[in-house]
Amino acid sequence: MQNKLPLYLIVSLLLLVTLAVVSLYMGVYVFEKHSFYEIFTGLINHDGSIDPADEFVLMQLRLPRIVMAILIGSALSVSGTCLQGMFRNPLATPDLIGITAGASLFAAVTIVLGSYIRPYIPEFLQYSLLSIMAFVGSLITMVMVYRISTQNGRTNVVMMLLTGVAITAMGFAVMGLLIYFSKDDQLRDLTFWNLGSLAGATWTKNTILATVVAVSYYFLINKGKALNAMMLGEKDAQHLGIPVERIKKQIVILTALLVGTTVAFAGTIGFVGLIVPYILRLVFKSNYHIILPLSAVFGSMLLLLADTISRTIAPPSEIPIGVLTAFMGSPIFIIILIRNRNTM
Repeated sequence: MQNKLPLYLIVSLLLLVTLAVVSLYMGVYVFEKHSFYEIFTGLINHDGSIDPADEFVLMQLRLPRIVMAILIGSALSVSGTCLQGMFRNPLATPDLIGITAGASLFAAVTIVLGSYIRPYIPEFLQYSLLSIMAFVGSLITMVMVYRISTQNGRTNVVMMLLTGVAITAMGFAVMGLLIYFSKDDQLRDLTFWNLGSLAGATWTKNTILATVVAVSYYFLINKGKALNAMMLGEKDAQHLGIPVERIKKQIVILTALLVGTTVAFAGTIGFVGLIVPYILRLVFKSNYHIILPLSAVFGSMLLLLADTISRTIAPPSEIPIGVLTAFMGSPIFIIILIRNRNTM
């Protein structure tokens, strides 16, 4: 089955491209030219055959949004897969163990109190303050969860989930306080972070996201065999020559970076890191050598599908994408709890 990984990746990438093209044509606005080939040849040749309104909707609204859905879906899915391998538990996802809540909390603090913080930091960091704070929040939360729930190389699942519940509850409490003291424009921003949306997609944000994803995947995407060995136990993995501590540090830092960046740009989008690994695990068992790279593609497909539904199901309004992913993920979360109730 491992020898078929390139085939699986090619097929899944073709499905992703097909879904992206379909998503491009979905929405209230209808392009003057319906041919995908005509639109892109017109854009490349700059021959004036493309209506300016078509070009604006395509290049400034839909394409950036599709690219952001692909990048964020992939990042959240890979983050969840890596955490599940490290903790050796299917419930270890960024949103369930509080990492997303920690990132959202620090982002919310920046939105409301940023004007008081910026004068005390260097000017070159002021424009990236939101992203930096989201990363710091996710990293602190990740370290806390790991320290509290793991002892002697073994993770207490109940303690891990309760830690996530406690952090999420604290996040909601502080968020409520911030909402109480926030101004109207800050309140709108906070609502955006709480519900999640890709409406703010731009090519600049996508460039930053793509850079973060590329750097993180350079270290994470080939960790499938190491995670397979770690499923046997950390001591057994060390006997097999796996640098367990180094891999765990990489997963902690890079997962926090991925989650923090996605929260900074799109707000809270939950359950992607739970749904995709669960579905892939039904097919490929717990073979992370296959699950990890495939999760990068299927996570993109899931979030792109959810975003397409969110902006087309009730036009011209838009359903928050975080609400849709929660509807998708909650039943799967309950199924996993039922299947693992005897081991918790």
